[in-house]
Amino acid sequence: MGKNGFGFMKVDKTVIKETKYIASFVIIFSVLMQAIFLIIGKWDYTILLGNFWGAAVAVGNFFAMGLYVQKAVSQDEEEAKKTIKTSYSLRMTLLLLFTIIGVVIPIFSWMTVTIPLIFPSIAIFLRPLIDKNKKD
Repeated sequence: MGKNGFGFMKVDKTVIKETKYIASFVIIFSVLMQAIFLIIGKWDYTILLGNFWGAAVAVGNFFAMGLYVQKAVSQDEEEAKKTIKTSYSLRMTLLLLFTIIGVVIPIFSWMTVTIPLIFPSIAIFLRPLIDKNKKD
């Protein structure tokens, strides 16, 4: 597919770095969430499995966004806008689909499927604070 497709496109180091950053925060927040469910006495295997599902969906969505942005950067302005718009529509549709699957399947806790979906946003919000502390 080459430059305009995803077939054999090399993943940019920045996409990998940022996805690792998001994944590390998703893991940290997931462990904290597991601890909270354990402390309040509501932990069972569905909590853990739902957390795995939700975390995988959250990190996968972020990684897909990174790939689409990487693709858009190499395009002219009109193509880039179309790529980003398509990316958003496709990712939100898949996010909804995978969330519904996670909520409907009884081996997953609906709460721990959905809560990790906000973890990347929290990690992005915290990024300036973390970067500021690294420079000091």
